Amino acid sequence: MRLGALLGPVLDTGPNELADQARQLEAAGYESLWSAQAIGRGFMITDPLIALTVAATVTTAIELGTAIVQLPLYHPTDLAHRVLSLQQVTGPRLLLGVGAGSTEHDFDAFERDFRVRFREFDESLTELEVAFQTGANATAELSPWRSVEGGPPIYFGTWSGGVERAATQFAGWIASGHYRTPDELEEALKRYRGARSDGGGRAIVSTIQLPARKSLGEVADLLGRFEEMGFDDAVVMFLPGGVSPEEVRGLVQA
Repeated sequence: MRLGALLGPVLDTGPNELADQARQLEAAGYESLWSAQAIGRGFMITDPLIALTVAATVTTAIELGTAIVQLPLYHPTDLAHRVLSLQQVTGPRLLLGVGAGSTEHDFDAFERDFRVRFREFDESLTELEVAFQTGANATAELSPWRSVEGGPPIYFGTWSGGVERAATQFAGWIASGHYRTPDELEEALKRYRGARSDGGGRAIVSTIQLPARKSLGEVADLLGRFEEMGFDDAVVMFLPGGVSPEEVRGLVQA
């Protein structure tokens, strides 16, 4: 099982915090760095595409992904341009995790209708994929550089009935290790693997929060269970006062 980490939430400790985090995590042997999207929830984290741009400039080999960006909050042409611009910096290291969104506060912040997010997700995804594959969509000719034609692989962050769609229509699946229990994740992973004869693409359990109250032994047990389930990647989220990245890296065989 590969081990990744979420960048942030970043304490207000100065302009080098994100870059320092990315350097530390790559040096510790993490195989992927991820950034989430949240706004209007009473705390601030860095915009995911900006966070990954910073990480890309100070790392060399580690994968970089969004977990996730909420498609209904973007104009598809704007997002396509931003993602292709980011890919020009990251090269083939970029993974684009997308979802419809699950928190109404984010939609309120953008004055968007939370109730129609699934329909808007489907519409935006279609336009985004067309822009990646052809370099244009209904509203613009993006004329992407040759090095980014086709865009990055797209992963689906979803739950419930969406896991079968993640298996059949996307490069992989991103599950929430924060909002779902290990038992729920195990059941959903079985459905994901069963949706295709080859078991589907990568299955990633993300946002595994590691607060100060969680001991290293508890972290080891949790990561061990995810590995036994058959997840390809686990992505941890370090919180103040908790275990160190180096300690956690030692729990999962590289």
